[in-house]
Amino acid sequence: MVNARNLSGMQPLEKFDSKKIKYVFADIDDTITTDGKLSAEGYAALWNLQSHGKIVIPVTGRPAGWCDMIARFWPVDAVIGENGAFYFKYDSQLKKMRRIWSYDDETRLQHRNQLKALEFEILHSVPKAAVSADQFSRLFDLAIDFCEDVPPLAPSEVQKIVDVFKKHGAQAKVSSIHVNGWFGDHDKLTMCREYCKNEWSLDIDKDNSMCLFIGDSPNDEPMFGHFVNSVGVANVNSFKDQLKTPPKFICKNKSGDGFVEMSEHLFTAATVRA
Repeated sequence: MVNARNLSGMQPLEKFDSKKIKYVFADIDDTITTDGKLSAEGYAALWNLQSHGKIVIPVTGRPAGWCDMIARFWPVDAVIGENGAFYFKYDSQLKKMRRIWSYDDETRLQHRNQLKALEFEILHSVPKAAVSADQFSRLFDLAIDFCEDVPPLAPSEVQKIVDVFKKHGAQAKVSSIHVNGWFGDHDKLTMCREYCKNEWSLDIDKDNSMCLFIGDSPNDEPMFGHFVNSVGVANVNSFKDQLKTPPKFICKNKSGDGFVEMSEHLFTAATVRA
């Protein structure tokens, strides 16, 4: 099988030469967090990355409302949300939030109305699914919960959700907890590229080696594929049958423990360089 061969080709994290890394892009759910919680160790790892001079940017499927809080309260430079629909960057000295959107308000509202029409069809096709509890905080996408606040659905049921989105021309990405669907051509990578260009005059195609991405699920595939320094926490293996583009390196530990493992690997590299 192609997927099995690709996944078996992932190298252990200790093989990763991390000395050049300056920018750390990280998924949140089941990458920084564990079982829906941000542990003390995971949060400390964010602060430690910052203290070692790393520019940390969460890249998540979570909604705009959450991302506003994260940009303000977490030790991060910015946050990319709703699978690349926007990024928020908070200037604590000026007390000002910079918000960059993928689309104007008119287009966004048009897409939202289209997604609302799909909601009934999805819940009718997969009755055990539910609209995500954080949907009220979303601006660009529709998140369908398949295991966060509902009993876990079978992979075939998750696929039905994906199929409804795609039948109507929407994009659909599977995270560790939701299927996120949206209209438009944005994804995590496109907004990552926009953020780097706007905020750091950084071309992530030319300066790829300065960046690291760590994630855990199929909605991270654009990032896994683009970055030469892409890392998966160990639970990425749960998606071995769905991943066509796995990360290049893999942690020994799952979820937040894997994120801590990655951060400690970067600290070691920084110490050796010093």
